[in-house]
Amino acid sequence: MNRKMVRAIALAGFGLVVVLAGLWQGRAEDSKASYQRMAPLDQYLIADRNTEMALARSAAPESISRDVEVLILGQHGYETAVKGKNGFVCLVERSWMLPYDDPEFWDPKVRLPLCLNPPAARSHLPLTRNQTELALSGLSKAQMFDRTKTAFEKNELPVPEPGSMCYMMSKQQNFGPKYGNADPHLMFWFPRKGDINWGADFPGSPVDVHQYSPQPITEFDISVSKWSDGTAAPRD
Repeated sequence: MNRKMVRAIALAGFGLVVVLAGLWQGRAEDSKASYQRMAPLDQYLIADRNTEMALARSAAPESISRDVEVLILGQHGYETAVKGKNGFVCLVERSWMLPYDDPEFWDPKVRLPLCLNPPAARSHLPLTRNQTELALSGLSKAQMFDRTKTAFEKNELPVPEPGSMCYMMSKQQNFGPKYGNADPHLMFWFPRKGDINWGADFPGSPVDVHQYSPQPITEFDISVSKWSDGTAAPRD
């Protein structure tokens, strides 16, 4: 009798392991598959306008963000929520502004608050609006890539103006599960060029460089020591 009971318990335990393993695998596959295409639009929207406005402003120190124009994402793209006075524009970009090969490209939890200086508001914001329009129109990543490449080739999208940069210093920014809120940093945009003149990505250099195809743009990122609220950021 005891051996029968032990065998029954062992079989039951094995069955539970199999069931749990199947559930885990199914959830892992669901998670992996969930970002292969755009989720329902409502998952990317922030229901409360004031919450999104505050998140957008949190990208830069208050001395800058208090007088900015603020954009929020609506059903048909970005809308002006507040008119600005200093030429800066703050908004929360969504996952489709990540590189095309980023696995979080369609992750609805990604939130990227940034404040654009006036040159970037004129030359980077058109790209943000364009990518948002393409995403909301239901295009696939491959289709968006091709449309973006063509738009730059036909000069329908501008390259960065001299001096284009933005602040990304929000504690609430979310780049996805791999990087989380990353670190506070500044981004500088240029028409594509060699990064050796900046010493970017050299050992010990605080300057990171990114070139995201198909955009003919070089992006330099420089980490800073504080979040926009003045508190110290963790150091590596």
